[in-house]
Amino acid sequence: MNRRAFLGLTGAALAGGAFAGWTLLANGPQALLLSARDDAAGRHYAVGYRLDGSRLFATRVDERCHDVVAHPYLPMALFVGRRPSTQSYLIDTRDGRLLQTLESPAQRHFYGHAVFHKGGEWLYATENDTSDPGRGVLGVYRLDGERLQRTAELSSHGIGPHQLLWLPDGETLVVANGGIRTEADSRVEMNLEAMDSSLVLLRRDGRLLSQERLPQRQNSVRHLALADDGTLVSGQQYMGDPHDDAPLLAIKRPGQAFQPFPLGEAQRLAMNQYCASLAIHSELRLLALTAPRGNRFFVWDLDTAEVRLDVPLPDCAGVGAVAEGFVVSTGVGRCRHYDCRGARIQSQPLQLPAGLWDNHLRLA
Repeated sequence: MNRRAFLGLTGAALAGGAFAGWTLLANGPQALLLSARDDAAGRHYAVGYRLDGSRLFATRVDERCHDVVAHPYLPMALFVGRRPSTQSYLIDTRDGRLLQTLESPAQRHFYGHAVFHKGGEWLYATENDTSDPGRGVLGVYRLDGERLQRTAELSSHGIGPHQLLWLPDGETLVVANGGIRTEADSRVEMNLEAMDSSLVLLRRDGRLLSQERLPQRQNSVRHLALADDGTLVSGQQYMGDPHDDAPLLAIKRPGQAFQPFPLGEAQRLAMNQYCASLAIHSELRLLALTAPRGNRFFVWDLDTAEVRLDVPLPDCAGVGAVAEGFVVSTGVGRCRHYDCRGARIQSQPLQLPAGLWDNHLRLA
């Protein structure tokens, strides 16, 4: 069953799965999970839930969202429109009040991801320049009160920029340029035979520091996770022959080149050429990945590449690090908590609504 098939099922919260005898999180079940979610009728929402299952808000929005970026210290988050959306939504995370519908300017659309600078005044969003198809840009927005104002844009130094993150210095951006050209309001790939995907590092002023590529031209660098020590991992979505041996995970350790992560063949095949959300647990030195097309959830040791967990999880979606391990959402089933502190990883369902969760989640 996939996410769309599940739209016919209820999105009501589950009543079962009591927490008796189980400590959910060191910081308690009151941690706030932010994500995009649909209801059974296919309507789109920006939602906030405590991990004990209590709902803070479910704000209906016009367009489907992808990732969520929380402000570093104010109670607000931007729910970023899914490519090729022209809207993103600034939400008060205390009660779900819609502070602003952020519209992309003419001949631009959002690519699903954004980041606030650590100072909280500036936001950077990946966007497409539809007047020059294939030219990726980063929209630069200034927060003024409860509104974001677009003030400038930077080149992403690539095609189809998707996720972006800050390196630990807080001043260097890393951008996953997916390498795929699309038109203004389309998700149709226009250049699969001439893709140019890259991992880019650049300064806040747009100055290019480095640009690295993986060997296969059609291996699209899409999603990113970063450890506190600067270790960076990317997840790819391979657009070529489904039987090709493509490095679906890659890693860039501090001071080293961007290179394939030593992935076992069984895990690579199980991914079905598609990586979705990634998360790194810096304290436990673990890497987690959802592979929704393969209906698998994985956890590796970040330093040794040892497989710590390889389990079925239908249409798994977002993943985020919590004190004991990871929280994972799905498009068709129950969200789960994975306690990774022991030799054997333990899993428990969460008392959150089942299914209909979108690609990413963030914990605030």
